[in-house]
Amino acid sequence: MTISLPSKVNTIINELMKHGHDAYAVGGCIRDSILGRIPEDWDITTSASPYEVKDIFHRTIDTGIQHGTVTVMFGTEGFEVTTYRIDGEYEDNRHPKQVEFTTNLIEDLKRRDFTINAMAYNEVVGLVDAFDGLNDINNKMIRCVGSAKERFDEDALRILRAVRFSAQLNFEIENETLEAVKEKAENLCNISAERIREELNKLLLSDYPEKIVVCYETGITKIVLNEFDRMVLEGSNKEYSLMEHCIKALKNMRKLSSNYDKKTQLMLMWSVLLKNVVMGISAGDEKAKEILKRLRFDNDTIAMVTWLIKHHGHQYDLTPTGMRKAVNLIGIDAIELLFLTQEADILAMDSSEITTNMDVLHKARKLYADIIEKNECVNLKMLSVNGKDLIDLGYTPGKELGVLLEKLLIVVLENPEKNTKEELLQVVQYIKPLNEAVTK
Repeated sequence: MTISLPSKVNTIINELMKHGHDAYAVGGCIRDSILGRIPEDWDITTSASPYEVKDIFHRTIDTGIQHGTVTVMFGTEGFEVTTYRIDGEYEDNRHPKQVEFTTNLIEDLKRRDFTINAMAYNEVVGLVDAFDGLNDINNKMIRCVGSAKERFDEDALRILRAVRFSAQLNFEIENETLEAVKEKAENLCNISAERIREELNKLLLSDYPEKIVVCYETGITKIVLNEFDRMVLEGSNKEYSLMEHCIKALKNMRKLSSNYDKKTQLMLMWSVLLKNVVMGISAGDEKAKEILKRLRFDNDTIAMVTWLIKHHGHQYDLTPTGMRKAVNLIGIDAIELLFLTQEADILAMDSSEITTNMDVLHKARKLYADIIEKNECVNLKMLSVNGKDLIDLGYTPGKELGVLLEKLLIVVLENPEKNTKEELLQVVQYIKPLNEAVTK
């Protein structure tokens, strides 16, 4: 088998070999190349010690030199080069107490998580596949290297990674590995919230987010997202199960959000997931916020996801005035995302409900498009009068000024043609006589 390595990766490998060392591209980049996917990064493994690597290359960064990793720099681009190693005893279901460097490639490969990630390649030797990873790729199978229980005891994050790879590649988890996932799921208690969040994010952004069901079936969600289990239990007695609806909505959203940037996609996917997870809980948006904080999400994501959940059930007044008020309430930065979450949810409903609900959503979107096309005012920033204008008229700065601007906004939401400075300064006289404002 021939794999096309990037020229810079080849340069590093050839330079190491020129100095008498073995070197290979290794891991996920080899897996993805075989699958015809574009690798996110290229990792290199070598028999050279970290200090020998530093002697060979002029520009390096000590990324994790105690574990054998040095980053070799080409301009602004870096490539991790890691010495073959044998991991010592793991003390926290995540990190080895110590590592031992070795010159044996197979010893290095056998410590890796899954067979599909335990292959190495260079242009001289070709593919090194000591654990039948190529066969598992061909059979679309996720299988641990060696004993699955031992691999999961070493690093519990591998338990969640098994499901994540299954979702990204649409592979099945091999039976022994799956049974070990179920048996060792509780080890995830020892993994940081940030690591769990990143694996869940990758799962939700995969082509098969419905694989989150595997997390439920194996007991993973009981540890990392126990609210999902509550949803399944409380929604199972319904004619149309809440989990079934949630999964369909996630699949819908994955398609609907594909043109957005990664962060927005995640906001949309988590909005759909948590909207269903907190269904039936009073102040569900607050519960969603609690979950997101527990998973250490950034404040922007927490704010947008909870806002979308809060307004998910908004009933649109299908008139131009009603839609302007809706955009003012929900926010021009959130309304289109809300439309998407509502569409994903509607398309997951029973077929008898889809047409009516989609018709309402279509009309709401049409009214919103008209507002945008006409550049109609929907918030204070778009109002043709500001606080300075009112102060120039003699109004005193303070809360009273804010109240007056809000009243002017209401006038404009109902009468968009009045959003001119001249019109609004005339309207002010009717809302609050000038002399009364000045004397306060």
